[in-house]
Amino acid sequence: MLDANLKKQLDTYLQNIVNPIEIRVSSDNSPKSAELESLADQIAELSQKIETRQGSAKRTPSMAIAPAGEEPRVSFAGIPLGHEFTSLVLALLQNGGHPSKADPAVLDQIRGLEGEYHFETYISLSCQNCPDVVQALNLMATLNPNITHEMIDGALFQQEVEQRNIMAVPSVYLNGEHFGQGRMTLQEIVDKLDTGAAERKVDELNARDPYDVLVVGGGPAGAAAAIYAARKGIRTALVAERFGGQVMDTVGIENFISVPYTEGPKLAAGLEQHVKEYGVDIISEQRAASIQRRQLLELELESGATLASRSVVLATGARWRELGVPGEAEYRTRGVAYCPHCDGPFFKGKHVAVIGGGNSGIEAAIDLAGIVKHVTVLEFADTLRADDVLVRKARSMGNVDIITNAQTTEVLGDGNKVTGLRYTDRVNGNSVDIELAGVFVQIGLVPNTEFLQESDIELNRMGEVVIDERGATSLPGVFAAGDATTVPYKQIVISMGAGATAALGAFDYLIRHSEDADQEEAAGLANIA
Repeated sequence: MLDANLKKQLDTYLQNIVNPIEIRVSSDNSPKSAELESLADQIAELSQKIETRQGSAKRTPSMAIAPAGEEPRVSFAGIPLGHEFTSLVLALLQNGGHPSKADPAVLDQIRGLEGEYHFETYISLSCQNCPDVVQALNLMATLNPNITHEMIDGALFQQEVEQRNIMAVPSVYLNGEHFGQGRMTLQEIVDKLDTGAAERKVDELNARDPYDVLVVGGGPAGAAAAIYAARKGIRTALVAERFGGQVMDTVGIENFISVPYTEGPKLAAGLEQHVKEYGVDIISEQRAASIQRRQLLELELESGATLASRSVVLATGARWRELGVPGEAEYRTRGVAYCPHCDGPFFKGKHVAVIGGGNSGIEAAIDLAGIVKHVTVLEFADTLRADDVLVRKARSMGNVDIITNAQTTEVLGDGNKVTGLRYTDRVNGNSVDIELAGVFVQIGLVPNTEFLQESDIELNRMGEVVIDERGATSLPGVFAAGDATTVPYKQIVISMGAGATAALGAFDYLIRHSEDADQEEAAGLANIA
């Protein structure tokens, strides 16, 4: 199960276990149970503080982890490898007394939660979004005796997946009822349970002193802007709904200069750690609602809080564009998906469509072709926009069809799930129906700038923030960077450079603004004299 290199890494981590723990394996006679038993034995061999025991869980194969002598509150139904191996390692360490690096205030908030919370999270091992949720709920279960959590590999428990009609992950259930879908942060989950948390957070944010630079957005552009601003020694904050932005939804990154290959969540974690090293105030789980200039620039948040700053850098990024056709919203997470890596395994052996012939669309088709029975790519234009190397790869695969001049007009379903797709042939005008089980939408990006529609900041017809060569917008003191702006190419490395430019532009603005204020004050004193 574990190769020599992985064993060596795991052995290093397990040295941090403080107190003895138990791994309880519940198995049957299946090959997967044998694999899980082997994994548990290999882990136990690496530490004298780990003991394996026979479990009696209702789901098999599964493993439960607990401090020695205690009933387990953290368990894995399936084999936690792939993206979930890190979740397993953290569960071992945290149950063994190794402290979490999460915000101490959040940890206290978790310990103080009252009531019984029994969580179940359905995942796929290829999902890069799932570990964040699994790790957050595992930590909560470790800290609070009234909380339990079980990760469930949907590929091994297909009957449950079908009964609950799960077609997207992560899918979280609380006490048997659906709790949430998609990536959720630890803070977001806790705030959802702690009903008074939001009001307390608003009061705390309203009481904060004004900043010199307030960065809005936690993606590559926002992180670069925050770092460059903080390095100037000025009071800097970064406010974002989640750190990492769209990068968190990117699996393979092969064009980040000097790094041949990395993955989105890994890059996002590195960005966050770098920002934290400069003492930047990170304000998470908050969305911008409006911005206006009074005596200072004021950013109102959807939570009701208001932050003041002498300058602002907007780096709100972009999100996947939706089709906007009948059936899309109705069948979202029930056959309509936007992340092939996360949700592709749920369509194993089925026919799916990918909408979009750009790089993301063709990459999705290539990835899905290794899982599903057949992939049909639909592109509105008469030619594909993807890189030639990707197109040749897709065309070489025996289960990928590419149709150009195809305008998707409707997602079809039976009321519970997707059953097909309708498109118009733009050459002859004919309407064509395709029977399929899933539709993966990959048609580009739309900037996250809706909150600026009523502001004094100029937007172009695409909703992008208009900026100059210094990143300045039409509102003095406000700068912008990244995918939310008129920068022509939406790439990680370009966003980082634009973020640095915007921060330096903001710093230059602050210097000149301060000089102007000093001159006005000096002139006023001269008049008095």
